[in-house]
Amino acid sequence: MAWGPELTFFCNSAYRRDTLGQKYPWALGRPAREVWAEIWDDIGPRIQRVLSTGQATWDAALLLFLERSGYREETYHTFSYSPLRDDFGHVVGMLCVVSEDTDRVINERRMATLRDLGSDPSVVRTEQEMLTFAAAQLGHDPRDLPFTLTYLFDEGSFDEGSFDEGSFDGGGSARLAALSGIAVGHPAAPTMLAADRSVWPLEQAAHGQSVLVELDGLFRQLPTGDWPDPPAQALVVPLLQQGGPPYGFLVAALNRYRRLDEGYRGFVELVAGHLAAGIASARSYQAQQQRAEELAELDRAKTTFFSNISHEFRTPSR
Repeated sequence: MAWGPELTFFCNSAYRRDTLGQKYPWALGRPAREVWAEIWDDIGPRIQRVLSTGQATWDAALLLFLERSGYREETYHTFSYSPLRDDFGHVVGMLCVVSEDTDRVINERRMATLRDLGSDPSVVRTEQEMLTFAAAQLGHDPRDLPFTLTYLFDEGSFDEGSFDEGSFDGGGSARLAALSGIAVGHPAAPTMLAADRSVWPLEQAAHGQSVLVELDGLFRQLPTGDWPDPPAQALVVPLLQQGGPPYGFLVAALNRYRRLDEGYRGFVELVAGHLAAGIASARSYQAQQQRAEELAELDRAKTTFFSNISHEFRTPSR
């Protein structure tokens, strides 16, 4: 509630718990313009309309960048502003009734991305076709994933024998196989990575480790996705292979207006898991095709051999 000439701010316990965050108790009794200074350009005109016309407003899942958690936060709110009148019928304040939709909006957005990743109509695709299709789908979610890079380890990057933490060859390398939201050739998106001079934590990914990379000051002019500012962090997640070394790794730039909580990390890991499963399927199919071709070639060779033998038996020697 905002009351009086200064629109003095008051709220109940539910609003304090769900919306106010770290602004409590500082916000109580202060002018609403000060309490919500960071979003006043959005809500100020709405409040003024209520005060001047006496007509209520309504917004559904409106995006507001709140500073209630120690950083500028992407939030969504459904709310109405209604006039408060004194005993003479004059509008002297405003009542806000609000419900927060942040979790719903973000979860629906991420679920749509995961659903789109699995929407490939092709029964069989080559590895590169699968990765290109996946990158196109990831590019449709520039809020959660401002940009992504998919790197695959080259043959010979791992020592012979069983995979363990020491099996990565220090001379190993990785190649850029797919990307979204960023141009090829950008300093953050080199086409090749070498273990001794990689801009991304190649060795940790090769050992199956996820790494959070701080981006501020690391690269210039990073793409911003659907936001006004570039990402501040990226999560590097290995593309795990069952019983073997990782196929490669995913670099997922993160939304700087959301914390990397368990849900966000789980979302990125599910994306990486989908890519790894697609690579496994494509390589398995390729191996089956190669085996079928080898068997067909062997069958042709046997047919030719027996045909020649039969011909020799039928042809009398002189």
